[in-house]
Amino acid sequence: MSTPALSGGASLYSGFSRLCKGIAVVLIGGHILVHLLPSAISYLALIPARTIPFAWNLITAGYIEQSVYGVVASTIGLLFIGKLLEPVWGSREFLKFIFVVNFLTSLCVFVTAIALYYITTQENYLYMPLSGFHGILAGFLVGIKQIIPDQELPVVKIKAKWLPSLMLLLSIVVSFFTLESATYLPTLIFGTYVSWIYLRYWQRKPETKLKGDPSDDFAFSTFFPEFLRPVIDPIASIFHRMLCGRTEASNDAEGHTLGGAPLPGSDPIEASRRRERGARALEERLAAERLGAARGAEETQIDATENV
Repeated sequence: MSTPALSGGASLYSGFSRLCKGIAVVLIGGHILVHLLPSAISYLALIPARTIPFAWNLITAGYIEQSVYGVVASTIGLLFIGKLLEPVWGSREFLKFIFVVNFLTSLCVFVTAIALYYITTQENYLYMPLSGFHGILAGFLVGIKQIIPDQELPVVKIKAKWLPSLMLLLSIVVSFFTLESATYLPTLIFGTYVSWIYLRYWQRKPETKLKGDPSDDFAFSTFFPEFLRPVIDPIASIFHRMLCGRTEASNDAEGHTLGGAPLPGSDPIEASRRRERGARALEERLAAERLGAARGAEETQIDATENV
């Protein structure tokens, strides 16, 4: 006698990589640790007044969830979104993305907290323990926007490219009705922006030896509605020249451009291929889950026939 519920949903709850499982164990272990030893928060969470000399909390803070809801949401998000992103990026690049986004997000939050203290002279900005995986989860949404931008979500009928924007908009709206917005909102904003910078300019593609994704579909203005883009684009281009002129010069020196134009097979084509791989990986995963559900239904019918 088989168990159809298990067989039908097995594909949905299986296929998680060792890397994602390992990071999930770190998240759960960190949550248990700070509950058994509350004093550990002072050493592992980001407390701006104590970051010097406890500089390691710029790394550890991202893996410490202080609430049960936080660790559950982070673990589920890591496993299911990682199940989509890791096959496209590769395990090494996936881990590198998590490390870089986590560190730079924590660094930006630290600088912001110090600045807010000097502006407002409120000491709570210095001693508020900040931690959580939500900055990296925000970065994962940017990764989904990159690889499957036109994929519609099955329930809400929203394209995947709007996930980061909607998440930030909802978080900003909620921040007006809660007193604890400082504990999560800067992390979400910087997690989104840092991950976009990483994927836009820094991520290496071994198959082309190029960096980033310069496609128009992944420009900064695509996070905003269409009518705002004529305003956003000129501002974004200023920061693009300030921050990335050296990167573009190095790409030219390596021979990746010819007369200011990309060589055949260069970045825009690679960006399109990446989205195709992402869409194909998602379709294969959905097909496997549907196949598992169909097999479960067949086994249920067989069991019913045998019982009769």
